[in-house]
Amino acid sequence: MPAALSAPRHTAICGTRRVLQNCAMSLKLFRHTGFHSVLTPGETRVALHPGWAITGASLWIGFACNVWVWRALVGGSENLGRSLVAGAVVAGIVGFVLSLFGWRRTLKPMATLLFLVAALLAGGTWVQDLSFQAAVEGKRLGLLLPPWASFFRWQLPTLLVLLGLLPMIWIWNAQLRRLGGPVQLRSNILGMVLAACVAAGALSLLGRLPA
Repeated sequence: MPAALSAPRHTAICGTRRVLQNCAMSLKLFRHTGFHSVLTPGETRVALHPGWAITGASLWIGFACNVWVWRALVGGSENLGRSLVAGAVVAGIVGFVLSLFGWRRTLKPMATLLFLVAALLAGGTWVQDLSFQAAVEGKRLGLLLPPWASFFRWQLPTLLVLLGLLPMIWIWNAQLRRLGGPVQLRSNILGMVLAACVAAGALSLLGRLPA
């Protein structure tokens, strides 16, 4: 009698183990494929789409780091239009580069590099009091870099912190939404196309504006 009762019990235990093993395997596969991060409601609500991060970084570099826009706004200069259009050109170029490197492992390092370069160029333009026309006629990126002596004054370090360090902290603390490979590729291509159109249109408009 006990032997007869133990057989169904053994069968039930084995069935329960199989169910638990299948659930564990399904959960493991679910995590490794990355679908859990896409479908988790909390992450979907909080995480930032990579496209918005690229847009924000491009606008920051194109306009917030544009010293000529500051001067035109403060001084009421007639070069405000040219400065804004030039900022759109820069924003489009930055958006293209960031979209090209818009993958999860490369977006933040590339954005960090661009923030640093933009902050240095903005600081160099400010401390050397370079005009937009002088920078265009110089045609050398090194002309905008700050001299070494300016690193020991308060203006340049302050600009580097405000224009470079703060956005770096933001981009590294931002939780970016994890997209699947094909979805991320389509997003990157779309971002590159849109950014190229913005840069080309702004560059064409810049050539038509009076100096």
